[in-house]
Amino acid sequence: MLTQFRRSAIFVIICLVLFGLVYPLVGVGISQLFFKHQADGSITANGSTLIGQDWSKTKCPGHLRGSCVFQGRPDALGPYSDANSKTPNPAGHPGDDPLVANGVAGESGATNLGPRSQELLDYTKTLIVYWRARGVNPTSDLVTTSGSGVDPDITPQDAQAEIPMVSNATGLSAATLQHLIDQQTQGMQLGFLGSPYVNVLQLNEALAKLKT
Repeated sequence: MLTQFRRSAIFVIICLVLFGLVYPLVGVGISQLFFKHQADGSITANGSTLIGQDWSKTKCPGHLRGSCVFQGRPDALGPYSDANSKTPNPAGHPGDDPLVANGVAGESGATNLGPRSQELLDYTKTLIVYWRARGVNPTSDLVTTSGSGVDPDITPQDAQAEIPMVSNATGLSAATLQHLIDQQTQGMQLGFLGSPYVNVLQLNEALAKLKT
């Protein structure tokens, strides 16, 4: 009886040490050694590259807010929706949803509005007006929300559609901005999964370097 108890106790201690201490530490060590940026949340000085942010409120002296930077897709939920905020974004529709904005925690999720939804139609028309006021002929992505509600990426075509807006606000030529987009465009994963994309945060960080 005591022998069996001793063996069980020793086995439990060994498992606790191996799987409760050694295994997690090895995992953390490997991730910090080979994938430090990802393991630390993909954080830059301006936020995480994994979560869409609200660029529509960026101050642009002499121009409409958000016009001097590239913007991501409109979000489905969060502090910028009319239902959750007294200060919705300029489009009157949910904006990109950071973790926290205006002291309100962000959320993630889709609106689940169907193709026959009048609310969806009204939102889309409002967003079209929002973009055209900034000289942008919006793509479908720029007037529809993502499934996650926190999409940090846009397609190269989305970014190209915003070139007239950013060029007018920053004074940078369209050719310069096109070259910047080309530099920031990421290819399909493993060469065949998904489609090329541009991370809006990284694109705006590269844009800021050009402006300075």
